[in-house]
Amino acid sequence: MLRLSVSRLPTYRLNPGGEEQGMAHRSAVNEKRSPNRLKMSAHLRRAASKAGRERGAKPGRTWFRVVIELKRKPTKARIRAMRRGACSCDEHFRILRRMPHVKALSARLSLAGLRKLCGHKDVVKVHLDRKLRISLNVATPSIGAARLQSRGITGKGVTIAIIDTGAYPHPDLTKPRNRIVAFKDIIGKRKKPYDDNGHGTHVAGDAAGNGYSSKGKFKGPASRARLVIVKAFDARGDADSSDVVAAVDWILRNRKKYNIRLVNMSFGTGGVSRCADDPVCRAAERAWKAGLVVVAAAGNAGPGARTIESPGISPLLITVGAVNDRGTVKQSGDTIASFSGRGPVAGNRVKPDLVAPGVRIISLRAPGSFLDRTDPSARVGKNYFRLTGTSMATPIVTGGAAQLLQCNPRLAPGRVKRLLLANAFRLQAGANAQGSGELNMRFLLAKKRLSTAK
Repeated sequence: MLRLSVSRLPTYRLNPGGEEQGMAHRSAVNEKRSPNRLKMSAHLRRAASKAGRERGAKPGRTWFRVVIELKRKPTKARIRAMRRGACSCDEHFRILRRMPHVKALSARLSLAGLRKLCGHKDVVKVHLDRKLRISLNVATPSIGAARLQSRGITGKGVTIAIIDTGAYPHPDLTKPRNRIVAFKDIIGKRKKPYDDNGHGTHVAGDAAGNGYSSKGKFKGPASRARLVIVKAFDARGDADSSDVVAAVDWILRNRKKYNIRLVNMSFGTGGVSRCADDPVCRAAERAWKAGLVVVAAAGNAGPGARTIESPGISPLLITVGAVNDRGTVKQSGDTIASFSGRGPVAGNRVKPDLVAPGVRIISLRAPGSFLDRTDPSARVGKNYFRLTGTSMATPIVTGGAAQLLQCNPRLAPGRVKRLLLANAFRLQAGANAQGSGELNMRFLLAKKRLSTAK
């Protein structure tokens, strides 16, 4: 059994670089007194303070990779104005990527440039560009999705966007017709679908595999849904925050073209208590407010309290924990997986929202990928692979939500969330372990619910 754990500790990236002279210690003290300091995320404030205290440090020779959250879209004119404010030369402010649909930039800034940039009127928050990590046989029947499939409720007509390590063009996704309608490689710029890690392929199958290679045995809930695959994570399962924000930006830019209704986020980062301190969480909330249902993993840092990982800490998103279904279809014997992240989150808010099967889940194999090479014992025949984690539970909920949207395409994200939570199966566990309970799609079997869900 292989468990894909989300990082339990935050990984910071501090990039060295160059600028004008000054007293580093005095700059750090002034930084603490400045109201503009509040425009820095907590992690960036700590990194900037540490850099300012380092002996011999110079504000222009200490660099940070950052994600800049803005009030307005980053047009060229606005970027020029910000650059003028950040020491008026490219040496101190280098734009790496524009992300207009989430109103953000990724950039490389000197410490001196950072302090000046935070005073700009268009800047909402400046975040350290941190690292994130990627966090079926009876799973689909156990949540009631298989019975829905027998009635034609398969996610047909609904498109799911998956931000992950990519996807291998597995027969269960491409036959009898190719349901991968788009592939975007944020980090490698390749054109055709691939997955050098294997995690994203498994996740895609958890949500929307059609069982082509197993004669229908291993299926996801939304077995006829279309898929948009956005690769933001590398072969080791790591990504910079800016890459994931860029993935969300691309999805928002193309959501109408591909009729994207859902976004799956089977990843997270620890050490974040407020969504305002994480650019990925903020981007995910922008997607939600734009009309997309965003489903995020609770993370694998349990069983302690307050172990939900970002972006799952957002009060808007559907946050998913994992249960052990013990290989049975009956939900009454299911238990919360020990590793599943627990709440509460900031404001003593209950999280996760739901739980779903996430232990020893059989889904699609990506031959030759990192996971396939490093854990051959997890292979199930030639075409499938067994994985454990909230990363697996999350797309099962995403697939269930796609079934719901097939029944009523007009549902807004908030209504989708309320219906899923209201009909969950209550387990013998606390609210901050299970939320409203285990995903239970059986409520859609009632014909009345199919026509009246609003």
